[in-house]
Amino acid sequence: MDDKGTQARRAAIHLLDQVLGEGRLMSECLGAGLLDHLETGDRARAQRLATETLRGLERADRLLHKHLRKSPPLMVHNALRLGTVELCGGEAAHGVVNAMVGIVGAHKRHANLKGLVNAVLRKVAAEGPQAWGALRAPRLPKWLRGPLVQAWGGEAVGAMEVAHFAGAALDITLKAGAEMDGRELPTGSIRLDTPGQVSGLPGYDSGDWWVQDAAAALPALVLAPKPGEKVLDMCAAPGGKTMQLAVAGASVVALDISQGRMRRVEENLKRTGLTAEMVVADGFEHQGAYDAILLDAPCSATGTIRRHPDLPHAKDGSDFGGLIDLQARLLAHAWGLLKPGGRLVFCTCSLLPDEGEVQVEEALKAFGDMSVDRAALALKGVDPGWITQEGGLRLRPDFWADQGGMDGFYIACLRKAA
Repeated sequence: MDDKGTQARRAAIHLLDQVLGEGRLMSECLGAGLLDHLETGDRARAQRLATETLRGLERADRLLHKHLRKSPPLMVHNALRLGTVELCGGEAAHGVVNAMVGIVGAHKRHANLKGLVNAVLRKVAAEGPQAWGALRAPRLPKWLRGPLVQAWGGEAVGAMEVAHFAGAALDITLKAGAEMDGRELPTGSIRLDTPGQVSGLPGYDSGDWWVQDAAAALPALVLAPKPGEKVLDMCAAPGGKTMQLAVAGASVVALDISQGRMRRVEENLKRTGLTAEMVVADGFEHQGAYDAILLDAPCSATGTIRRHPDLPHAKDGSDFGGLIDLQARLLAHAWGLLKPGGRLVFCTCSLLPDEGEVQVEEALKAFGDMSVDRAALALKGVDPGWITQEGGLRLRPDFWADQGGMDGFYIACLRKAA
């Protein structure tokens, strides 16, 4: 029978197989119950191991390359990658090597390669930990790196890759009057570098705060909802921005097409004691008249790679065109729901200008009653240098490098003529 460490490692290898072989996102795999057979601790460990391996994939492959005459089958290659990341992260060689040999040896099709795994990982254990730190931060795949270099330049993209490799701490948004030990970031979010189990933190059960990257907390602050205003949170799940709008005293309608994702919004609202009208529907079919709208449009999510290193390996950019078109249509429909004199915050967690700056430039040409409210971006902790030519806010993972970075985001506040 497997020990628990082996169970978690085997599950992590299976996750890697799904991401690197089937092009599935980890969130998709987890949502489908891929790790449901594991106990909570093993499930968390498997997810962490897979995430760390994807984050350091290029380094692992560079170390393995000189010990492999040809690429082994994917499952074996992923076992070697995981073992390499663990060994170079300081795990005891004996336990890692034995676990990987056992996992490959128990595989019906690849058991004959357990000797290879043993030999390669013993060489990595001897040489790898010292060589690891001398390697460059892993680069993004060419399909994504190319457009980003074109947009921001090679030096900036290199700094983003350093931020991606470093990973992300846990940021939380506090209710007014609530407290939490941690580092207060310039914009007011609290950053916890070693949080442990989120549900066990002080104030979780009483709903004093919710998890939300510092960059993701800014769109609602830019919208600045007022008590009594009727506000639409379009594409609301998982609910962080809905809670920000509700805690400000607005009358909030939370709209999302996904019933499953809206259950998370409902759970978060219940835990925090906040209220919003929940609407599960296609955004294009929704009607109404709103004082303010927050549209966090579906996008490539390329700004979240610090926390989701699977994304550049599971995707290839082929869906970008459809997403860009969807964003433009959602923005046009949302504009029709906005009252004269109202304001709309358009945002995406993308690093691609086509999903941010260009969308707003095109919308300004299309709607004669639309203008950009630059003054809305004058928030605590927002560097004026982040404001773009057309009047939006561009956030990148390499910003706040000395404080652990932030997600990539684009945010613009659009005013409708009275």
